[in-house]
Amino acid sequence: MIYLIQNDQEYDYDVRATALAFFERTKIVEVTKEEFEKQGWEKDDLLLTLVYTKNCIQGTLENKEGKIISEEIICDYSDHKNSRNAVCRFLYRLFEKFTGRSLPWGMLTGIRPTKIIMKWMEEEKDVKKLEQRFRETYLADAQKANLCRRVAQKEKVLLESRPFEKEYSLYIGIPFCPTTCLYCSFTSFPVARFGDRMDAYLDALYKELAFVAEHHRDKKLTTIYIGGGTPTALNEKALLRLMHMIHELFPVEETEEFTVESGRPDSITREKFCILKEAGVTRISINPQTMHQETLDLIGRAHTVVQTKEAFLLARECGFDNINMDMITGLPGEDISHVRATLDEIFALRPESLTVHSLAIKRAAHLNMEMEKYQNMVKGSTNEMLRLVDEYASNMGMEAYYMYRQKNIPGNLENIGYCVSGKECLYNILIMEEKQDIISCGAGASSKYVFADNRIERTENVKNLDHYINRIDEMIDRKRKYL
Repeated sequence: MIYLIQNDQEYDYDVRATALAFFERTKIVEVTKEEFEKQGWEKDDLLLTLVYTKNCIQGTLENKEGKIISEEIICDYSDHKNSRNAVCRFLYRLFEKFTGRSLPWGMLTGIRPTKIIMKWMEEEKDVKKLEQRFRETYLADAQKANLCRRVAQKEKVLLESRPFEKEYSLYIGIPFCPTTCLYCSFTSFPVARFGDRMDAYLDALYKELAFVAEHHRDKKLTTIYIGGGTPTALNEKALLRLMHMIHELFPVEETEEFTVESGRPDSITREKFCILKEAGVTRISINPQTMHQETLDLIGRAHTVVQTKEAFLLARECGFDNINMDMITGLPGEDISHVRATLDEIFALRPESLTVHSLAIKRAAHLNMEMEKYQNMVKGSTNEMLRLVDEYASNMGMEAYYMYRQKNIPGNLENIGYCVSGKECLYNILIMEEKQDIISCGAGASSKYVFADNRIERTENVKNLDHYINRIDEMIDRKRKYL
């Protein structure tokens, strides 16, 4: 528990974000000095005291054993826009001194760090100066500054001169899965229990897709991305119907990219791959997450390592030449040796892209709800793991091309995508940089509308499968005011 005493809440969000970056998943409770003195210390409690006076903030962090660290910053803290970075550096240094450790991304808690460097590129061309500015502003280490700059440059080239206002991308969510993974918080319904809703779901989805197609007939469809869940959890008949729906409603042949996640090897058949290939799908994902059977069993993925390799080779036989593989670092029970072994297996297969997720412990995931059971097994990702990934990706001829960060990642790390040249997933970049409308259909889908004044509005579909089917007209009405 971290008890927080402060006489001003001007930087409350940053205070809490910094505290949680150092002490993941710790509860923060604001109290008065009197309330804390009356309550007293528990074993692992920390007390954070922030005193705001004229042009000054004094911070003290202490524990029950009497360890006390203090910091002070002189600034006009009421000028939030111009003082925020300085205040965040002050907060970061307070926790850094107390814990004796630094964080790879420094004080940065935002989820899209590349946006910062992309903006700076407009005024600064020297890459070394860009990285130095990033390090000094956010106290990040050299490797993260370099990585962020590399990704930003790649994104800039791919997005330059696009007529965003005349384009849109389409996301289609398929909420069925063979099983629900331990770490998953996405909209996912096991086929064994919910498979009888496939036809009704596609009926509702058709109505929503038809509405979107009609209202976007004057815009170019840039990319189509079908995710989930696991889209290939649909049976062959349902998958074929979905492809026919998309071709009936949208000019698929005009798109620059058509991705379908076929991430679970236990959902794949030769017939399904042939359906996708015939439908013009240009990019697929086959996601091992790990190449260790013991871990796969633990996290609830009902497939084998052998099945993963067989699915990849089958995709090659069916003619797919743009295959992504996902892996997760920090899975329960895994250390850097497991990560290295998984990378060795992926290296041998030679996919065109590799997407690496640092395990995020989401509130709705079974892993979080059953944390007492797994507490001793969850060590989280480490920066060493991600440096190893970077090394392997380079050896596979891949470059980092997109990146984002999430809350609840132990170690305050990142998720990152690598690919060989020319195989970048444009959809991934577009959804991160928020420059183009992303219209999303299906249960749990979230649409983003980007306006000329850089304002972004969102609409959300309900996550519950039956609610989506029964309330599809309401889902369409939610979009209507923006479309």
